[in-house]
Amino acid sequence: MPRSRRPEETVVLITGASSGIGKACADHLARRGYRVFGTSRRAPFPPAPAPPGQPVMLQMDVTQDESVRRAVDFIVQEAGRLDVVVNNAGFGIAGAVEDTSIEEAKSQLETNFFGVLRVCRAALPVMRAQGEGLIVNISSLGGVIALPFQALYSASKFAVEGLTEALRLEVRPFGIQVTCIEPGDMRTGFTDQRVRVAAWTPESAYGPYAERVLQVAEHDERSGGTPEAVAVLLERIIRSSNPAPRYRVGPAFQRLAAILKGVLPARLFEWALAKYYRIP
Repeated sequence: MPRSRRPEETVVLITGASSGIGKACADHLARRGYRVFGTSRRAPFPPAPAPPGQPVMLQMDVTQDESVRRAVDFIVQEAGRLDVVVNNAGFGIAGAVEDTSIEEAKSQLETNFFGVLRVCRAALPVMRAQGEGLIVNISSLGGVIALPFQALYSASKFAVEGLTEALRLEVRPFGIQVTCIEPGDMRTGFTDQRVRVAAWTPESAYGPYAERVLQVAEHDERSGGTPEAVAVLLERIIRSSNPAPRYRVGPAFQRLAAILKGVLPARLFEWALAKYYRIP
């Protein structure tokens, strides 16, 4: 995708832009002059005009095909093109695998993985017709290192990683670039919005271990990086002529852990992870 296009000529779609990383990215790019359309399930449709330097917010539910198509069609009709798509919408569930119902697991994958797929499928025909475009999927370091008692969240992000790698090759002949950002722990509303599975009760065999693990995870999140760091990185990726397959951002020790996973013997890395999360 040529990066000679000026920010005010670059049309950006960011899903899940009402809070956290998505909001930080939408606000940052809009202030920098990009034409930004952010989405959330509660935004109006059609959207209200936005003041200069602010993103236009419109309704999109990434779990609904028609909602995704309607939003993408509106953006293209309004702006005439679609240069950058940032797939950020998502949430997390927590609980032991055994305690997680199939319905809860499907809900996690429906938003975090199939939501990404829906938006990609809606945006790709537009980008192919243009002969250029950039898709940035927001993954997680939890898509590189599986998180105990957040297995379904990690599974959804591992799936996004695989989708990103394959899609990069599929769309390269059409001038479309694909990459992903792997944030570590960030100080956002994600922590408070995490959903515990219904079977996470004092009677669960996993209860004592799960509570300890989640305490560690929540402490790391509340003392983590700022979502603005992701926004700055996103703009750098947009301006890049040849984005890398993935980018990591967040606390240094977490980024180092992702590197060590590929270097250390698997049993040693697993032992270290169990120690960190206080799992016997």
